[in-house]
Amino acid sequence: MDVDWFREQKKRAGVSDGALAEALGVERSVANKVANGKVGFNARRADAVAKLLDVSRDELLFRVGVAAEPPRVEAGLSSKSPDQPMMRSVDGGETVPILRLDLSYSMGPGTSLDDSYIESEPIKFDLGFLRTITITPPDRIRIVDGIGDSMQPTIHDRDLLFIDTNQRDLNAQDRIWALWLFGLGAVKRLRAIGPDRVLVISDNPDIENQEVSRKDIMIHGRVVGSIKRI
Repeated sequence: MDVDWFREQKKRAGVSDGALAEALGVERSVANKVANGKVGFNARRADAVAKLLDVSRDELLFRVGVAAEPPRVEAGLSSKSPDQPMMRSVDGGETVPILRLDLSYSMGPGTSLDDSYIESEPIKFDLGFLRTITITPPDRIRIVDGIGDSMQPTIHDRDLLFIDTNQRDLNAQDRIWALWLFGLGAVKRLRAIGPDRVLVISDNPDIENQEVSRKDIMIHGRVVGSIKRI
């Protein structure tokens, strides 16, 4: 996340901490962590936050690290957010199948990843929507279900998670990854704290973080987006 950019836009637009918290749908303390890059940005709140900061949704998603490529601004068009957010539908453009895996990734204590429990079914998504979260080819994206509350408020129980399986190297701090930890499936934020040590972070302040050896972690892919299930 480009923290300096986010702070500058917040200051330029005269956005208060309370207004930002309301747009994010979280408490002020959590909103402050988001603004400082300590808690991941919830892409589902992008429209409200972009309008608040008076920037385009695409630019916001790129700056906070959700979208992998910068926004495209055609000649003569403003990069600011429109009065009404642009809505993409599956019927409105090219669709591609994304494989959904019933891996039951745990965002709580962890769960065994027994291959016998893996079943898959393709779900069609609008290609334009997928491009807002990653430039990885669709055949390298997977959808899995999260379980538990250890990553709240960033990710909630039963959210559908988009996993970019092309990203398997821990090459960025404080990103969220789908991984095996001590042989168990989990979704956690990772921070390298030395050549051989990693801090495994739960966004839920009630869940204690863990310092582990790199050899105890095997990354399946980076979580690049999520969809809330009601």
